[in-house]
Amino acid sequence: MEELAYIPSPSRGVLYLGPIPLRGYAFCIIIGVFVAVWLGNRRWIARGGRAGTVADIAVWAVPFGLVGGRLYHVITDYELYFSEGRDWVDAFKVWEGGLGIWGAIALGALGAWIGCRRRGIPMPAYADAVAPGIAFAQAIGRWGNWFNQELYGKETDVPWALHITSSADGRVPGYYHPTFLYESLWCIGVALLVIWADRRFKLGHGRAFALYVAAYCVGRAWIEYMRVDDAHHILGLRLNDWTALIVFLLAVTYIVVSAKKRPGREAVVEPGATDEAPSDEAEAEDGEVEGASEAKASETDGEDAKDEAESAKKS
Repeated sequence: MEELAYIPSPSRGVLYLGPIPLRGYAFCIIIGVFVAVWLGNRRWIARGGRAGTVADIAVWAVPFGLVGGRLYHVITDYELYFSEGRDWVDAFKVWEGGLGIWGAIALGALGAWIGCRRRGIPMPAYADAVAPGIAFAQAIGRWGNWFNQELYGKETDVPWALHITSSADGRVPGYYHPTFLYESLWCIGVALLVIWADRRFKLGHGRAFALYVAAYCVGRAWIEYMRVDDAHHILGLRLNDWTALIVFLLAVTYIVVSAKKRPGREAVVEPGATDEAPSDEAEAEDGEVEGASEAKASETDGEDAKDEAESAKKS
């Protein structure tokens, strides 16, 4: 392989600002959250909601999601933290990597449900608004695995191979499929698909979110098959492959059933939000009334000036 025909790994995944560690993995997660909230806010406003509502609910969803993602990872890879020679305290070191998307979505949804319930907002409508942003956040977050030199695929000699240089935790330096990059690109595609489908078919009642889930699962299944990190297997398939298959079927079933029972899209996503801002027609009518009033006032002033001129001539 030629020297430049591969993706280099960073020499280290953390920089120190004095005594403060700045970890690439954490930065990727934080940037992803900001992108998800920003895009979700724009989509929520376009649906008729208030500005800031998405961020308010994210205050509940994000912490729940982080806890859920970590719990899923620790439970499914418990031997990394509770087997002989391991330190169980490492289970709390989220910044070192290890967040399971399945647990993050599950508990994140619980947190979002709590936030929506407190605001009187339908949970499915909120999920539809934030779905593409979540996919973009995953695309950004996957680069955290690049900083940590983890979750790569099988050995390869393709020009875009990932060069692993670390030998920590059982890694073998070499050239591997950059599965982090594959999933990142797939998530970008999923986000664009959901945005397009939502505009084209006016998805509502949680169907945009279900489409995101189903599309992500398709990509996760084949990407998971390429990975070489240790994982639990059931009937020859990795645990995450089975999870992706089951979640995919549930998402597709929801889309079909929901479309039959509740076709169309929610007319109101946030009670009272549409009453606060005047519509375009109302603003146009106000402008016409205001213009007519000004014109009438000008006519009146003109007549008064004419009367004064005639009075002065007579005198």
